[in-house]
Amino acid sequence: MKRFMSKAVLATMAASLMLAPAAMAGTIKVGAILAVTGGASFLGGPEARTLEMLVEELNAKGGINGDKIELILKDSAASPEKAISFAKQLIEEEQVLAIIGPSTSGEAMKIKNISEQGKTPLLSCAAAEVIVNPVASYVFKTPQSDSLAAKKIFMEMNRMGISKIAVLTGNTGFGNAGKGQLLKIAPEFGIEVVESEVYDKKATDLSAVVAKIRANKDVQAVINWSIVPAQAIVVKNMRQAGWDVPLFQSHGFGNIKYVEAAGVAAEGIIFPAGRLLIADSLPADHPQAALLNSYVSEYESRYKETASTFGGHAYDAFTILVKAIETAGNDRVKVRAAVENLQGFAGTGGVFNFSATDHNGLDIDAFQMMTVKDGKFVAYSGQ
Repeated sequence: MKRFMSKAVLATMAASLMLAPAAMAGTIKVGAILAVTGGASFLGGPEARTLEMLVEELNAKGGINGDKIELILKDSAASPEKAISFAKQLIEEEQVLAIIGPSTSGEAMKIKNISEQGKTPLLSCAAAEVIVNPVASYVFKTPQSDSLAAKKIFMEMNRMGISKIAVLTGNTGFGNAGKGQLLKIAPEFGIEVVESEVYDKKATDLSAVVAKIRANKDVQAVINWSIVPAQAIVVKNMRQAGWDVPLFQSHGFGNIKYVEAAGVAAEGIIFPAGRLLIADSLPADHPQAALLNSYVSEYESRYKETASTFGGHAYDAFTILVKAIETAGNDRVKVRAAVENLQGFAGTGGVFNFSATDHNGLDIDAFQMMTVKDGKFVAYSGQ
């Protein structure tokens, strides 16, 4: 009997040893709320594809310390109501470690408190500064801030001798936040906003809005601040009307599909953006050059479409999260602290330096002024 028990114990021990690697390997749940479809799909589509690519690559390499990432992706179609529902589901039911997204500022503002109350790190892919100002402990964002974009535009206007402008904004969270920043900051640069109009994000013809601001003969330049496809309609309607004043766009213009939608009318547009759009022209020793070219090459070869700054925002959110998990493990509280203390982290949007008072971690040097030439994005060298 004793001999039989010994064999049984040995067999059990052997089986346990054989199963040990599988039992020790864990799963880290990461949620994502992105506008894969709908009016903001130019943002959410590249973001979702980027995350799927990165998760697949990371898991193929063994994950993080042997733990695989399980990506739970929710398509909000840019609906704040859906974002709210998905955020609650991911935090309460799925118990994800963190959430990447949403794609739009309006959605991000709607789930900011949900993330905070659920003590779940949120790495937003939306740009409005109000997402992280005032600071909420668990809320971060990877796109450059709209206030810095506004300052970058106004600096160029000062150089060009422009002092009176019109501002057009889409009626989205990003548009509303951007308008607020533009109106607030313009006086600091001696610039007067003499016309300001808001257009519907679903508009298909904005010629009446263009005609209204054009009637003011003091307008020397226009800023069109939007993330929706209608921003390309503004561009076409301006040029169709023969109005050739300088046209500035926000950093929400950083997807070549907007250029394609506007066609030849997009030529000469000036806007600030991260250097991902001109990765192949960066010097080899630039701190972002290697990762930018690697991401662009991999994304474009895999998906057969041009990489955009929006996919880059998701790239940054995911790689920042991975770095934090490597440091802190699969723990919401510790991961939050790890992100907040991350310094000198090169991403597609710039070099991130987070702190307890800065949950974006980027400064104005993260922006490069760009323009459209021959249907492509190139560095802007001035006029």
